[in-house]
Amino acid sequence: MALEPHAAGVADVMPQTAAPRALASPAPGINLWVCGLTPTPDGLAHLAAVLAPGEQARAARFGTAMLRDRYIAGRGTLRGLLGQQLAQAPERVDIRRGDRGRPYVHGATGLDFNVSHTGAFALIGMATGGRIGVDVEHEDRTLNVAGVARKFMAPSEQAMLDALDPDPRRRALLRLWTCKEAMSKATGDALSAPFRHIAIALDNGSVRVDAGPSPYTPDRWTLYALRAPGAHLATIALWQED
Repeated sequence: MALEPHAAGVADVMPQTAAPRALASPAPGINLWVCGLTPTPDGLAHLAAVLAPGEQARAARFGTAMLRDRYIAGRGTLRGLLGQQLAQAPERVDIRRGDRGRPYVHGATGLDFNVSHTGAFALIGMATGGRIGVDVEHEDRTLNVAGVARKFMAPSEQAMLDALDPDPRRRALLRLWTCKEAMSKATGDALSAPFRHIAIALDNGSVRVDAGPSPYTPDRWTLYALRAPGAHLATIALWQED
C-alpha cells in the first residue's frame, strides 16, 4: 500500500548503489541485506543479464525507465544473493510463484525469502526454519494517521495511538504498519489480511503480536523491529506454519 509520497529530501539519503550491504542478523537463521536501486549503467547491464526471460519481459513493461531500472536492480541483486546461499549461478536460481502469487525458490527446501522496496531502497530478507516477511518505510514518511488507523488498526492500537502526541503517533503508526505488512507478506495475504483484527504491541522498541485470527495467532509469530540505514524503519516477521 502506498501510504503517501516521501517527504522532500528523502532521496538525498538513499543509498545510490545496487551492491547489497549485509545487516546484523536479529536472530539465528535470518539474514538481511539492504541495497540501493540506482546502479551505474555497467552495473545495471550486469544485473539485467542474470534475469530470467519472464523477468526481462516484465522489466520491459514498466512505464518509465526509472521503475524499470529499479526492478532490474532489485531482482538482479536478489538473484545474486540467492545464488550465494544456494551455491548456484544467479541466472540458474529457479524463482517461481506459489500460493497467492508469493515467490519462492523451487528445490530450495527450508530457505524462504522476501523483499521490500521504498523509493530507491530495498530490504532483502532470507530465513531458514520459517516463512519470512519484511517491510521497510522511511521514518519521515507522511501519512493520514487518523485515516490509516481507522481503516487498518485494531481497537487497542487506536487507543495507544490516541494517547500520543502528533509526531510520536505518526512514527508509532509507521512501525505498526511495517509489522502488519511484513506479516501479510509472509503469508502471501497482502492487503487481504485482516489488519484490523491483528493487534500489535509496541514495548520500548520491541514488537510482538498480542492477538489475531488464524494464521495470525501470537504463538506462530516472532517480530523484530529494526532501524535500517538512511533513516528507515524495518520490521522482520517470522511465521511458523502449522
